[in-house]
Amino acid sequence: MNRTTLSLIAGATALAAVTGFAALSAPDTPGADTTAKAAAQLPVERTSLLCPAPSMSDIAETSYTSFTPVTKGTGSDGKAELRAAAQESKDGAGGDQGKAGGKTGERKNNKPVLTPKEPGKPVTGDTSGAEAPALVGTADGRFAPGWTVQETTEVAAGTGRGLQGVNCTAPDTSFWFPGASTAPDRTDYVHLTNPDDSAAVVDIELYGKDGTLKSTVGEGITVQPHSSDPVLLSTLTDEQQTNLTVHVNVRSGRVGAAVQALDDKLGGDWLTASTDPSGSLVLPGIPKDATSVRLVAFTPGDADADLKVRLASPSGLITPAGHETVHVKGGMTTAVDLGDVTRGEAGSLVLTPTDRSVPLVAALRVVRGKGDKQETAFIPATRPVGTRATSADNSAKGSTLSLTAPDRAATVEVTASAGSEGGTPVSKTYTIKAGTTQDIEPPVPSGLKGTYALTVEPKSGGPVYGARTLAATEGGVPGFTVQTLPDDRGTVAVPEADEDLSVLQK
Repeated sequence: MNRTTLSLIAGATALAAVTGFAALSAPDTPGADTTAKAAAQLPVERTSLLCPAPSMSDIAETSYTSFTPVTKGTGSDGKAELRAAAQESKDGAGGDQGKAGGKTGERKNNKPVLTPKEPGKPVTGDTSGAEAPALVGTADGRFAPGWTVQETTEVAAGTGRGLQGVNCTAPDTSFWFPGASTAPDRTDYVHLTNPDDSAAVVDIELYGKDGTLKSTVGEGITVQPHSSDPVLLSTLTDEQQTNLTVHVNVRSGRVGAAVQALDDKLGGDWLTASTDPSGSLVLPGIPKDATSVRLVAFTPGDADADLKVRLASPSGLITPAGHETVHVKGGMTTAVDLGDVTRGEAGSLVLTPTDRSVPLVAALRVVRGKGDKQETAFIPATRPVGTRATSADNSAKGSTLSLTAPDRAATVEVTASAGSEGGTPVSKTYTIKAGTTQDIEPPVPSGLKGTYALTVEPKSGGPVYGARTLAATEGGVPGFTVQTLPDDRGTVAVPEADEDLSVLQK
């Protein structure tokens, strides 16, 4: 193999370690014999996370928890930090401000808001009020693999009151949000955060029950470098629709995106993006005491989708009476009220095609409580846990870990980290039977002080999907928030090759 080939392999390996993806094609060299081996799993070397501005309420109290699992194969160097992003003007977001990108506010200081000290131990910080900024975070070296940041906000009263939680997300170029709304009792913002040195240009597309909602205001929104822009959905269209699908499509650059869905009577929470469009979807972790569950689904193409609806319960897969199937028209948002589908038991929704597979996205709106003491959270369709998933910001009480194995039984190891202020890690192994969902009261580190993180690692069997619910009842209102647990992408597959180095000695 010649030196050019070796340089390409080295470059691709470095690229994969940073970005999580690399493609390698060896040049056509006569006489060269290169045989691909199985790809090696290496820790990622750099990652970034974006946290949206937590609230527009003056009485909001927000905490941040940062955690990186200990990963084999990393060096001893590296760091992670979260810094405040500049804020765009919030008045009339999505109108002229949205079109032009608004005025970029100045950051009061450039000091890190949160700086983790070591992998394996959470670090926490807090803020309050309506002026708390979005955060832009980077991690490299030993802090990068599986880095997770949870943003949790308590709002005591007003629109969106209750517990709101979101995992800070990596920047990307496309996001799907089924479950948004422009109804009169909803105030929904899509938060766009740009981590890069150049401006990003974004289109926000809205799809209702009859298809595309006409809007020119959502086209070509400029998000300035290192800034965040909350866009009010009701300023993008004159139509009031209870169930919408929002598509954030980035023309240039990249952004982090999340929808803050606030209800006048039912509280509110963050709606994070559904997994990429797929013919089969899993929506894990419906609280067993949910009083109302609504499925919102959308297929981006022209073809209709017919889906089999099943609930993975503690005893196996069951078909909800009266909701055996759902028909989703191409390009139109479909909503189905499933009622108290879990019937007091742990549950996850499993959607599979009845015939041909048509890619779609989906999310659940989940309500707990009754009367004027109701609270809302959202569960998007998610990727499987994969190699490892991480949940930050857990306490000794109030956390529930929900795991489902829709196809085959699986064995899973759950590790509770050290506490942010003290405590010893502890691990426990669980078996999830095929087609079931199991709610787990997660292990707690011995001598816990502060908050702790959970890592979930499948050891054998079929794919596992997971979600973590945080609950905190205040004033009789059952505040809660649900975060799904997709693979934390802490490692990346890097191709290896057999090399005949004798050619270099000629």
